[in-house]
Amino acid sequence: MTPITPEIIAKHGITPDEYDRIREILGRDPNFTELGVFSVMWSEHCSYKNSKLELKKFPTTGPRVLVKAGEENAGVIDIGDGWAVAFKMESHNHPSAVEPFQGAATGVGGIIRDIFTMGARPVFSMNSLRFGDIRGDTAEARTNRRLFAGVVSGISHYGNCIGIPTIGGEVYFDDSYAGNPLVNVFCLGVLRHEQIARGAAEGIGNPVFYVGAETGRDGLAGAAFASRELTEESKEDRPAVQVGDPFREKLLLEACLELLASGCVAGIQDMGAAGLTCSTCETASRGGTGVQIDVNLVPKRETGMTPYEILLSESQERMLVIVKKGQEDQVRAIFEKWDLPYAEVGIVNDDGMMRVCEGGSVAVEIPARKLADDAPLYSREAAVKTAPVPLDLSSVPEADAMTSLAALLAHPSIASKRWVWRQYDHMVRLGATVLPGSDAAVFIVREANKILAASTDCNAIYCRQDPREGAKIAVAEAARNIACTGAIPLAVTDNLNFGNPHKPENFLQLREAVEGMAEACRVFDTPVTGGNVSLYNESPAGSIDPTPTVGMVGLVEDAAHITTQFFKETGDAIILVGEPGDELGASHYLLAVHGRKAGAPPKLDYQKELAVQDAVRSLIRAGLVRSAHDCSEGGIAVALAESCMSGPEPRGASVKISSDATRSDVVLFNESQSRIVLSVKAANADEVLSLLQKRGVPGTIIGSVVEDKALSIEAVGRTFTWPLAPLEATWKGTIESLMEG
Repeated sequence: MTPITPEIIAKHGITPDEYDRIREILGRDPNFTELGVFSVMWSEHCSYKNSKLELKKFPTTGPRVLVKAGEENAGVIDIGDGWAVAFKMESHNHPSAVEPFQGAATGVGGIIRDIFTMGARPVFSMNSLRFGDIRGDTAEARTNRRLFAGVVSGISHYGNCIGIPTIGGEVYFDDSYAGNPLVNVFCLGVLRHEQIARGAAEGIGNPVFYVGAETGRDGLAGAAFASRELTEESKEDRPAVQVGDPFREKLLLEACLELLASGCVAGIQDMGAAGLTCSTCETASRGGTGVQIDVNLVPKRETGMTPYEILLSESQERMLVIVKKGQEDQVRAIFEKWDLPYAEVGIVNDDGMMRVCEGGSVAVEIPARKLADDAPLYSREAAVKTAPVPLDLSSVPEADAMTSLAALLAHPSIASKRWVWRQYDHMVRLGATVLPGSDAAVFIVREANKILAASTDCNAIYCRQDPREGAKIAVAEAARNIACTGAIPLAVTDNLNFGNPHKPENFLQLREAVEGMAEACRVFDTPVTGGNVSLYNESPAGSIDPTPTVGMVGLVEDAAHITTQFFKETGDAIILVGEPGDELGASHYLLAVHGRKAGAPPKLDYQKELAVQDAVRSLIRAGLVRSAHDCSEGGIAVALAESCMSGPEPRGASVKISSDATRSDVVLFNESQSRIVLSVKAANADEVLSLLQKRGVPGTIIGSVVEDKALSIEAVGRTFTWPLAPLEATWKGTIESLMEG
């Protein structure tokens, strides 16, 4: 028996105070296996012990909310006519830093299981990815390219093999993510209200079944691994990275949905973070019961595995199913039909204990609720908040607008992500009606006769300079992207990516971002249905920029309302909804052209933002809008260029922007909020302006779509003309040339 020494306790990430609490719960010292069980369940990844008190600030209720955040594996939102959607976002950052292909692939597999565990059929996935700079020939740039290629390959491999389309997302590149990439994955599924499944061990005497892949030693203590900083020695943590099998997951998906439809299931839980440990104690805790299992009965692919290894393994494609007593034979028949390993491994009892036996001996005996729900909660020390230093415009030389737009379009964060999404099978299931790369993804759920829009958003530069304002803008931009497709925002999931919370400056960022996001979600009436907190995102070079990613889902009421961002016809009028703006702080222009992250991010005025979004949605419903594209990174010049180049064929534009600003770079590249570029039929332009005026929303005809294959913008008394061919080659070819050149 392994002795429990202070060194062993510390290696498991358990503090002396936490160890004392464990002894109090058990009334004795834990054995080595029990210490491992507490280690994973009380890790940040599973317990959110450093963030749960902050997460309570989110709005989580609303008339559409059927399953609240934190109640189950994913939240569920009503979309009408008895149909609902389950959706969630999760991270697999640290595993992807160590082993990018498998780290990303198993991240996709894990989020898919969260969705079908709810009884929903997964219909599409998205992702939000961040890497260090991939430009140049330094060792760091080569590493970043390797991580980028591996992650994209892992995502495409898993999603393509299982047959779930990846239809959108975002990719950013910044030095702060060098050595610690962010891999945030999103999945959405559809279900009828009556199909919602619960992860509770209910029914005393009900048998407990294990189904799915055999348990191995891969992924050992992965939850604990994800709850500490990456170091130079992290390559030694390769066993903490799981190995995925999408074909096995497809069988598991179909078997579980058939099983849930059969009425045989009293409770179901996937074995994700913390594996068999988590699924056992959480189902018991939710059910107010106890669960006893025998690890000798668990299907294993390696010999000589100890209870510690079996309980802490994070082998993929596995589920724990609480079966209604007397239905065992029907359950076995379903598992055998889908050619899945399975075993009856335990029973639900009434003593509230998570009890793990190894044959005739007891290896673990812990009160389930204490383990699953009573982890210590911390409110860490936060640094003193200071206002961001406003940008001193005199310190920013006015760069040439011609070369600046090209530099912005060549920046990997703004350049077309065609190299990425061409690797994804985004057309499987034939539901994606808007190609990846537009403001938001749009998917037709034919079985429900519903049209969904979805977007993932976060500008980490804003969050670095002002976490509260940056998080508010992340919600607003997601809602703006949803509005540009013609959809109404419904709800959000999030992935909160931050550094070590023990550092006061990092905990301040977390608190500020949560409070900003919570405030914005209330304003936009988008309750938070759940998500993920990923802390300790630090490499030896330092912490990542705070990245509170928002995943938002909306509903398009009529297929005729689906709107895309690219210009449609020569002669169409181009209208700016909103004001020209003049806020250059924290902009991508400063980063891409001047190499600086400086100044305060643009301010968000909720009333202006809501008015702009409601007005554009109203115009779309009236059939007056041919294209809609929000102004975000790179400002109006980038928005216009993308509207020219992102369609099936390039279309030119001639535009004049009137502004009080005296510098062309301020006019063209500022990132002031609440602005959308529309194109409408010329004959409808006056009607559009009249409707905007009635709503009190600024709107200006700034130009038209032209036959000439060029983008021409007049600003501050000067006219800048960019031929589209070289711009398009730069925008579409940058990432491809970096990755394939």
